[in-house]
Amino acid sequence: MKEIINCAAYSQGHRKSDIELSDVHDVLKETNQFVWIGLHEPSEEVLEQVQHEFNLHDLAVEDAHNAHQRPKVEMYGDSIFVVLRTAQVNREHHTEFGETHFFVGANYIVSVRHGSSLSYAEVRSKCESSPQMMSK
Repeated sequence: MKEIINCAAYSQGHRKSDIELSDVHDVLKETNQFVWIGLHEPSEEVLEQVQHEFNLHDLAVEDAHNAHQRPKVEMYGDSIFVVLRTAQVNREHHTEFGETHFFVGANYIVSVRHGSSLSYAEVRSKCESSPQMMSK
């Protein structure tokens, strides 16, 4: 499974384009758009590149790399780091747990999934189908 699930630029509530991780810093210079990137169990190298592109705090990135964090919300300058625990019932009717970490800034959101967690593709699709809400 690939580490970078989705990386896209949005403007005025509409998906503008898919972008490469190495181009994120250029897109973030534009004040009328934001970037949404979804990661699944990224390697340390990918997280380092994400940190560089989004200028993320060292401690938050370290937490995002090391799963098994407690749920929390922390402020790092002008960004927020959130850790959430996830749960889902598998086919054998057993509950499987995972976690998702979010980095949220004025013009970006980075989600990092670890362990058992459903894809956020449906969430992204619902958001993209509502440009008036997405533009907020």
